[in-house]
Amino acid sequence: MLIAQITDIHLGFDPDNPAEFNRKRLDQVLRLLTGMNPMPDLLLATGDLVDRGDAESYRRLQNALSICPFPVWPCLGNHDLRETFTQNFPEIPTVDGFVQYEVDAGKLRFLVIDTLEEGRHGGAFCETRARWLRARLAEQQDRDTIIVMHHPPVDVGIEWMATDPDEPWVARFAETIAGHAQVKAIICGHLHRPISVAWRGTTIAICPATAPQVALDLAPIDPDRPDNRPMIIADPPAFALHKWDGRALVTHFDTADEHVMLAKFDDKMQPLVKTLIGERPGHEAAEEDAPIRRVC
Repeated sequence: MLIAQITDIHLGFDPDNPAEFNRKRLDQVLRLLTGMNPMPDLLLATGDLVDRGDAESYRRLQNALSICPFPVWPCLGNHDLRETFTQNFPEIPTVDGFVQYEVDAGKLRFLVIDTLEEGRHGGAFCETRARWLRARLAEQQDRDTIIVMHHPPVDVGIEWMATDPDEPWVARFAETIAGHAQVKAIICGHLHRPISVAWRGTTIAICPATAPQVALDLAPIDPDRPDNRPMIIADPPAFALHKWDGRALVTHFDTADEHVMLAKFDDKMQPLVKTLIGERPGHEAAEEDAPIRRVC
């Protein structure tokens, strides 16, 4: 199974502009994903779908996503607003007022979590949300499960964007998933950077944004002393591809910019490919005696 992920779209950052920068970046990623071979089985859109929570931006998001021939499953980030989102995406399930739901994808089960606390930049996970997740995990303890949420429950070292591991919501989330070995990964957004980290017996995969990225700077920051460090950078629009191989989730990060090709699979590269495939169990060794070009 191939799972595509986009995040932190921030449509409407430049309001009233039909050709806004963030829409162009989103369209660039979606064109690439819909032209892939093999094509993703589904797309996760992990929050900050729009920038100001307004209805027009959600309508423009629906328009952009309408080209997708595969299902699109969103969750909410700190720039979203629940009421406006649910009015524009009534097909997305809610429970107890939160956008939380299950996706049965055959080989995998996805549990989409709402970590939005309106008016707060950081995450939230109250007892009501925890009760729902606890019940879903208890229902199918032998079913491979991926949790999808906007806010990573872990500090990745970028201080101005960091999650404090001592925040109460992190402890509640950690307690809720503790002991559930069926949780194979947690897929997040929010940080506008490609990051993976082992956490509490599972793996967190954090997707870079379709909107501009956050600069990689692990130096301490003093909120009282601006130091002119870069914060947001114009790196290309990006996405993640998660490949489920039946045992583990393998995550790839890429950008939608053009990649300059330095080698291609032609007659010159065929001996290398046959040799590499032939070294694997169950495959015959390559027959060509031609010299092999070393490219890695």
